[in-house]
Amino acid sequence: MRILVADDEKIKRVTLAQDLAAQGHDVATACDGEEALEQLANGRFDVVVTDLKMPKVDGIELLKRIKQDRVADAEVIIMTAYGSIPLAVEAGKLGAFDFITKPFHNEDLLPLLTRIEAARRAVQPGHEPTEDAASSIEQTVVGQSQAIRTVRRLIEICSRSDANVLLCGETGVGKDLIASTIHRNSHRRAFPFIKVGCALFPSQLIESELYGHEKGAFTGAEQRRLGRFELAEGGTLYLDDVDDIPMEHQAKLLRAIEEKVFERVGATATAPLRANVRIVASTKRDLLQKIAAGSFREDLYYRLDVLRVNIPPLRERRDDIPLLADHLLKRIAKQGPARLEPSALEVLRQHGWPGNVRELAHMLQRVYLVGAGAITGSSLLAELHAAAKKRRAVSGPFQETITNTERELLEDALEAAGGNKSAAAAALGMKLSTFRDKLVKHGLA
Repeated sequence: MRILVADDEKIKRVTLAQDLAAQGHDVATACDGEEALEQLANGRFDVVVTDLKMPKVDGIELLKRIKQDRVADAEVIIMTAYGSIPLAVEAGKLGAFDFITKPFHNEDLLPLLTRIEAARRAVQPGHEPTEDAASSIEQTVVGQSQAIRTVRRLIEICSRSDANVLLCGETGVGKDLIASTIHRNSHRRAFPFIKVGCALFPSQLIESELYGHEKGAFTGAEQRRLGRFELAEGGTLYLDDVDDIPMEHQAKLLRAIEEKVFERVGATATAPLRANVRIVASTKRDLLQKIAAGSFREDLYYRLDVLRVNIPPLRERRDDIPLLADHLLKRIAKQGPARLEPSALEVLRQHGWPGNVRELAHMLQRVYLVGAGAITGSSLLAELHAAAKKRRAVSGPFQETITNTERELLEDALEAAGGNKSAAAAALGMKLSTFRDKLVKHGLA
């Protein structure tokens, strides 16, 4: 392909041009946006790789001239040291193919050029179009609120890019679903999507999980084991709950992400392994607060937070609940029809959903299975009441929890037995005298 590299930083401009030429591309250079426009006016280029910050004409203005004023029929890749969602949104809307953050290895640009070549072949006569990504994302991330539309738009941008992504949101909002959707719609979709639950492994095992280990690296390491970085080669590595990675392991993770190299635990070889993976990470906490508290590295944060997707809690997008409930019920009710009555829909709208979409899905599943397909307002209220009692039972100090749980068991048994103490005691497997004593103890006599 014929490529134009525009960058006011001479060393980066020259070395990038040399490396691209070594790959067989025909490469020209420009020291700023104005010179780039002159080159575009005098020749045809397939790709323009341009820095964002340049004198005279910057990268965004150059992108506008190429896409809006049609000064050239070329794809544009933005290079920037200031990668952020506002930039990505603006560049994406203006028609940028992708953007890459500095500093980067020149070979990191090659997958983007491969994607451009593939995209250009795809529009040639006789080539079947691929599935529309926007339609696929809309069918997966359900809702019509402005908040969820913004999320879908950001997923599209992340899917087109190879930049690292940080997913921010409360537990249960669907971060796992969004991570897999980004991968499934990216150019890496033919390669593995590997998830690491950073909160699931004790501190002494997290490095083995991420980077693998050699035989004999520690007690119990009876054979070599590949880590998640190796298993995700060519694809996407999803670091779920990255806020739970201990501080002592963050420097090694930073190196693996920044330099794309790592070693297995216990390795003695001098040559590190290469990590050709795209990182998607999620956090349920504010990482800036963790940085201020000294429990998260600032440099790691900025490596992860290149593209960000803020996922709103369900209580902030109540208008999406009808569509979302219908979507979830279609997945739940595989063995028969499901009916959500108007009274049930009103209950769903009023609930606060501390567990977000995950809580909604689990509740619909339980009520559907018990109610033989019909979901009413009363059945949902009963389930919400039961769930609230369970939450109360596991809160507070141990002895208080035991006392509250015992009292609630006595109340439930009495209610189920219609106030008959003998029947309630029998249901709980107690002697009647013991049951009476406990009623007195809890002030229920």
